[in-house]
Amino acid sequence: MSTTCLALALTWPRPALLLEADPRGVSALMTGWFQGARPYTTGLVELALSSLAPVDALQDVSSPFEGTQASFVVGLRTHTQAPTLRGQWEPIAQALAELDAEGTDVIVDAGALGYPGSPDPVLASADLTLLTVRSSLPAIGGARPWADVVVREDRWRHPGLLLVGENRPYASREVAGALGLPVLAQVAWDPDGAEYFSQGARQSASFHTSKYIRSLNAAVETLQAVRANHRALEVHA
Repeated sequence: MSTTCLALALTWPRPALLLEADPRGVSALMTGWFQGARPYTTGLVELALSSLAPVDALQDVSSPFEGTQASFVVGLRTHTQAPTLRGQWEPIAQALAELDAEGTDVIVDAGALGYPGSPDPVLASADLTLLTVRSSLPAIGGARPWADVVVREDRWRHPGLLLVGENRPYASREVAGALGLPVLAQVAWDPDGAEYFSQGARQSASFHTSKYIRSLNAAVETLQAVRANHRALEVHA
């Protein structure tokens, strides 16, 4: 999931902010993209503890991905910091909405569901909230209890699935049927193509034409279209 979030942020056609919000204290950016070579300076904890208004604090704790129009906020360094965010997710969600109004789209990596400190208010207020799942039986089985909660409790405004690796072995319609949520976008199963995002690997000669990048570009277009449609419906409601 973290690889997909990062890939979406770096591929997004508008300015984008990637917010790492995994309450387990796992930073895919620090250990993967930056390969452990970037020192920690500021991140989610400093955002929560800042005396500034959340939207101003976001500017202080975010850093750019050099050479792109995307930026990021590093997540927790350990799960023991998660209580620091208690009561902070609501104002952070409001600040993210202000960024959106100013022309910056926000992609939140919420990590695994069900952990203390999970950013529930952010998920509930998002234009799209995607449960990322592979098409294998263990992955579908692990996702099903959470998909049931999402459907039963109507927690998210516009929930759906982001499917990684269709037909390994199940098709998108089978995954959607099993989980009771629509597949809104798909990304190909292509470990070599994804390695650039997951481990900061060098781009191969075929990187831009790889199966992963082609599917990623299609996913970005689809998600933008779905969000635009939802917003248009809300305006005319």
